[in-house]
Amino acid sequence: MYRWLAWIPRYERQLSAAGMVAGFVTDNFMFRRVDLPNTQFIFIAYLAGAAISILLLHILNAHSDPETPPPRWRAFIPMATQFALGGLWSGFLIFYTRSAVLLASWPFLLVLAAIFIGNEIFKHYHERLAFTSVLLFFALFSYAIVTVPIFTRSVGVFTFLLSGVLAVGVFALFLWVINTFGHRSFAASKLPIVLGSFGVYSLINVFWFTNVLPPLPIALARADVFNMVKHVGDSYIGTTEPQPWYTKVVSRPVVHVAPGQPLYAYTAIFAPVHFTMKIVHSWQHYNGKRKGWVPVSVVSYPINGGRDGGYRGYTIKSNPGPGEWRVDISTGDGHLLGRIRFSVDQTPPANPVQQTLD
Repeated sequence: MYRWLAWIPRYERQLSAAGMVAGFVTDNFMFRRVDLPNTQFIFIAYLAGAAISILLLHILNAHSDPETPPPRWRAFIPMATQFALGGLWSGFLIFYTRSAVLLASWPFLLVLAAIFIGNEIFKHYHERLAFTSVLLFFALFSYAIVTVPIFTRSVGVFTFLLSGVLAVGVFALFLWVINTFGHRSFAASKLPIVLGSFGVYSLINVFWFTNVLPPLPIALARADVFNMVKHVGDSYIGTTEPQPWYTKVVSRPVVHVAPGQPLYAYTAIFAPVHFTMKIVHSWQHYNGKRKGWVPVSVVSYPINGGRDGGYRGYTIKSNPGPGEWRVDISTGDGHLLGRIRFSVDQTPPANPVQQTLD
């Protein structure tokens, strides 16, 4: 009856890799904004798919006869788990990298990337209940961190702690179902699941309270420094010098400013609909004698979410001195969203041009 499935074991490695790639490609096409219903539907579908496939495999392992060969369609179940988890990791990578500053958030992003790659390398571990259950808890907690702020309309300690409580609650319900359908098999994996989940919970809490975790669902859509920014109707117009394409990659742009003239730090911050919060611009100048950055001006302003391109705003620094500068863009509670780095040369700009800012 299942002769047409005989090719599956032979091409299991290729099918697993294809499943991971398919999940990543699907996410890149489908994930545009975290607060859109289709994005939430895909995340929930992945979570449900992972949970159901883990449960099905657990039931088969708990109630199968060791002397009876398993049905060939059983090979699809670990692949389904891998596909669902791969889709989740790629989705989290997409949104977390949009919101992250590499210098601050690289430990968490490295963990996400390692799990995404490890989802393929350790594919045989998807047969093990403890391995997949701990990964599911990581996914539940990561999803809650992304989604709960959409409903609370805030980012902060309370929202983060609430995300953890909800993730633990849903995971406890999942483990209760697992235990119900195979107590003996679950008992053998209970301790690794509890220890692994506690480790994940602790690690994510450390990342949050040390400002390593990006403040999703807030994301920096654009950040630049200009000689002039003005609000004209529904648009913002910026005046600046053209910069070589490689400046933001291999060097800081040099901004020419006539003595006594100001500079403008422009940002576009994405936030979900009905989301209101404070954004802070910290202008800092590098002190060569102290070998460190010195805050010169700290300015905050409120934003309202909902615009695809992000809520636009700017701050002004009057008469910036020559040398190296940076502007840290952060949330009101200190989570870094982005950073503008540049050098100031106190000479009038040559051939400034105007551009409409998205």
